[in-house]
Amino acid sequence: MICDTEPVVLLPRPAEVPGLEVHLFDGETCDGRPGPPPAELLARVELLVTPYLRTGSVLPLLPAMERLKVVQTQTAGVDDIAPHLPAGVTLCNARGVHEASTAELALTLTLAALRDIPGFVRGQDAEQWRAGFYPALADRTVLIVGYGSVGAAIEDRLRPFEVVVERVARSARSVPAGPVHGFTALPELLPRADVVILAVPLTPGTTGLVDAAFLAAMRDGALLVNVARGPVVRTDALLAELTAGRLRAALDVTDPEPLPAGHPLWHAPGVLITPHVGGSSSAFLPRAERLVAAQLERFAKGEPLVNVISR
Repeated sequence: MICDTEPVVLLPRPAEVPGLEVHLFDGETCDGRPGPPPAELLARVELLVTPYLRTGSVLPLLPAMERLKVVQTQTAGVDDIAPHLPAGVTLCNARGVHEASTAELALTLTLAALRDIPGFVRGQDAEQWRAGFYPALADRTVLIVGYGSVGAAIEDRLRPFEVVVERVARSARSVPAGPVHGFTALPELLPRADVVILAVPLTPGTTGLVDAAFLAAMRDGALLVNVARGPVVRTDALLAELTAGRLRAALDVTDPEPLPAGHPLWHAPGVLITPHVGGSSSAFLPRAERLVAAQLERFAKGEPLVNVISR
């Protein structure tokens, strides 16, 4: 029997916070039983923590959450849930959880693509000794497109590699590391960059940002690294540049995603693909649990929440 004495929170993992009634929903089971939460429970939920990479499992449940006040995601991006929230619901993202892991992968993809690690792996499989000279990251110009917390974390990890870093975001500003240019500066900056790393959120303004004109402005032989979202890049335009051999790419995200078998991007020349694992590392769970625990404590005490995206 469900009592109505404390605010109800619906979480993917167990947590104990005084003053809150906790129930578990991991996208498949509720409180250990298969299926979604019962209607009488959903009607009392005030705070929802979405299951990681299973946002679709909660979307059909939202209309029944009559008392919903807060949604806390476990992802940095909120494009998969923001359009579905009723007015007045506070949306918080997982800033602070994924920066280190995503930045690590951005650097890994950059180094692996430049030094042709995929080619060496294929050479090892074929017992081939592929000696020669390969591009280094040192002395290159790297353009980071999207300079939020992830973009800043990427620059932190690039600094020891003796590169020149340029920064671009939606609006120009100054940060301790140097100037951040607005998107309007892209036509000037793209031809100077050897590596372009995408770290923007997916919004109407960034969907299709990397189109044929953007790619055409990149210098011959440049590397595009995408750890943002797949639809930021026009896949057909990228395929045209890869097929022509003019650009290379290292992609943790694609459009469509998951990339289906038989898609031409799988075997396009000069492309390295990872299956959207930027945030999926051993760093995720402890950081996510710390964020959720602190957020629940704030909610229980009526204190201001962190990482608020919208109200």
